[in-house]
Amino acid sequence: MPYAQDDTATIAVTDFKARCLAVIDDVAQGKTGPVVLLKRNHAVAAIVPIVDEPADLWGAMRGSVTVAPGTDLTSGTGEVWDAEL
Repeated sequence: MPYAQDDTATIAVTDFKARCLAVIDDVAQGKTGPVVLLKRNHAVAAIVPIVDEPADLWGAMRGSVTVAPGTDLTSGTGEVWDAEL
């Protein structure tokens, strides 16, 4: 069962050393949420799952921009840049 988004656990570094492989496997498989490692009750690191990136980013933003009718996106703005002086 996948973890809830706000399901973050904490574990002392000394306890983590004894169970590190099991903790890493549980996070990687989605059985638990991110795990924050504590050293003297201060957060020092976190074990988080790696989110798979999409295989292809081309077209990822398709449909998210609306261009007003009559707008020519190829025409210049008329603004003079410092590089052109």
